[in-house]
Amino acid sequence: MDIGYARVSTAKQDLDRQLDALGAIGIPSGRIYVDKKSGATTKRPGLTAALDYARDGDVIVVHTLDRLGRTVRDTLNMIYELKERGVGVRNLADPIRVDSANPEDPMSQLAVVMLALFGQMERTYAIERAAHARAVAVSKGRQVGRPSVVDPTKLAYAAHLRDTGLTMSEIVAKSGITRSSLYRYLPPRPLDQLTAGFDEIGAEDSAPEGRNIES
Repeated sequence: MDIGYARVSTAKQDLDRQLDALGAIGIPSGRIYVDKKSGATTKRPGLTAALDYARDGDVIVVHTLDRLGRTVRDTLNMIYELKERGVGVRNLADPIRVDSANPEDPMSQLAVVMLALFGQMERTYAIERAAHARAVAVSKGRQVGRPSVVDPTKLAYAAHLRDTGLTMSEIVAKSGITRSSLYRYLPPRPLDQLTAGFDEIGAEDSAPEGRNIES
């Protein structure tokens, strides 16, 4: 049995195009579940009802796969979870046609593999973007992550104790700051200068003595 699902992101948008496409393949309106919710929210009662209604052998049909999940990875996870229940997923209008209810169709299986690849790429790019954003924020002196709950005065005292050569255990005992907080919030030691030259090339010859900077 085919079960339809349609979603738009806001109450001002209409579902007509999706409903017409689902109705055109013979799904009655009573088996088409709808939501007017953003894909970013986890509270989608229409989708929850469709998933609860689906039984082994049923197929959930959507106009495009982005109606199901916030990301490719979310959608792929849902496809796999439904497959374990014997429930398939089919899309109607995406360039890549998925039909997880048809394991004999090699193109359908290839489409799921491609979705997995896209999901992994999406996750990798998201991690890289987040790491880059953190690096830029740190380079500009911005606080990254949750605000520090450590007293700045105590933290400065802990940094002073470290610079005088005390061990981490001794710093914990004297400053009253926990070891985990010290590792999280204690500023890194300044890098040692390895040469006598200025940092800015051109202000003074920055090449080590005895090495010609000209090739």
